[in-house]
Amino acid sequence: MEDKKKVIFDSARKLFYKKGFKDTSVSQVAKAAGIGVGTFYNYYSSKEELFLEVFIAENITVKQNMFKQIQPEDDLVSISTKMMTQYVNTVNSNRIISEWYNKELFRKLERNFLKQNGMRSINEFMNNGIAGLVKKWKSEGKIRTDIDDDMILAIFNSVIYIDMHKTEIGIQYFPKIITLLYEFITKGLAESKK
Repeated sequence: MEDKKKVIFDSARKLFYKKGFKDTSVSQVAKAAGIGVGTFYNYYSSKEELFLEVFIAENITVKQNMFKQIQPEDDLVSISTKMMTQYVNTVNSNRIISEWYNKELFRKLERNFLKQNGMRSINEFMNNGIAGLVKKWKSEGKIRTDIDDDMILAIFNSVIYIDMHKTEIGIQYFPKIITLLYEFITKGLAESKK
């Protein structure tokens, strides 16, 4: 049973990556997975549910790849700039990730994303990756020591929540606003305590 779900997931991921959310249908996913449409609904209640599962996994994979590019000896601003440049490039090239900036789809999926614990999954991954870097940078005197580690993680995580409210802020400013916020945050964290 799990194997069939994985086949559906993998088939959908390929289709979403190639065609995007809107141009991918349940029948296309079922056909690519070698199953009937009815069987699809034994595993997923909707295309939206499946897409969110694919999105969360893709988001974590993208962030893992970003962390692999980090050179811990680089300064905080350089690392942040590299990560955000890579993120913006991913948004522009990865149709799964770029769907997050599709205003129509985002409104439709946001509630389900929260129900599926999407933020928790992404936050746990980010916290695990960033927490180690924060400790290392503090020990090396690269970032402020007057702010505790949990607060630094909360500051980085707050940008994710700002991203979730892009329609209220103005979607035309995204993802550039995220890049600038990370730059401002990292410059502030890199400043020595006065």
